[in-house]
Amino acid sequence: MSEKNINKQIGLKGEEIACSYLKKLGWKILEKNFRYSKYAEIDIIAKETNTIVFVEVKTRTTSNFGHPFEAINTKKINNIYKAALSYLKSTQERYEDYRIDIISILGNSNPKIEHIKNISLN
Repeated sequence: MSEKNINKQIGLKGEEIACSYLKKLGWKILEKNFRYSKYAEIDIIAKETNTIVFVEVKTRTTSNFGHPFEAINTKKINNIYKAALSYLKSTQERYEDYRIDIISILGNSNPKIEHIKNISLN
């Protein structure tokens, strides 16, 4: 298996872990892997009470190449924001609020989950 395919499998596993985590919090998963363009995809779109949450998930098996949060830069957040606005325009549902969260999954057999809510564009 190529390195690209291995990384994709790790990412998909991380997204599964993140979905399970969010469901345990009582959130409803609305959509996964919403694509806005070839540059912008939202890993998870979820509903927490009356807030729609656009979730970016970064997964690493080790911290040898840095913490997963370090892979999320301003350009990435801007792309997620554009995709989020596109999703909001395309849906018939109305929400009281929306925000962007990021979730880090670090480790293999017993992964550590970290969740940062309401990432800003600054």
